[in-house]
Amino acid sequence: MIGIDFVGFLILLIISVIVTAIIHFGLKYYIIPGWGSFLSKVIVSWIGAWLGSPVFGYWFEGLAYKQIYIIPAILGAIAANILVVDICKTLKS
Repeated sequence: MIGIDFVGFLILLIISVIVTAIIHFGLKYYIIPGWGSFLSKVIVSWIGAWLGSPVFGYWFEGLAYKQIYIIPAILGAIAANILVVDICKTLKS
């Protein structure tokens, strides 16, 4: 997972943008509304999606591109977003 190619990077970026858009705009789960908060969560979500397969496992060979497994990447992106927002809300109050 250290040396992913450009297509793998784009797959993780698409997953992170979609997950973050649903969490930020759909569920309104954020600290600060706006695009700055959204973009920072996209970065956090990308890291979570990147770590998703090694942490959650390698599921569904049919939904994979090289070492990027889609379902664990989505779960990693969701987990990273929720973790960061919860930590920020805890430290804010």
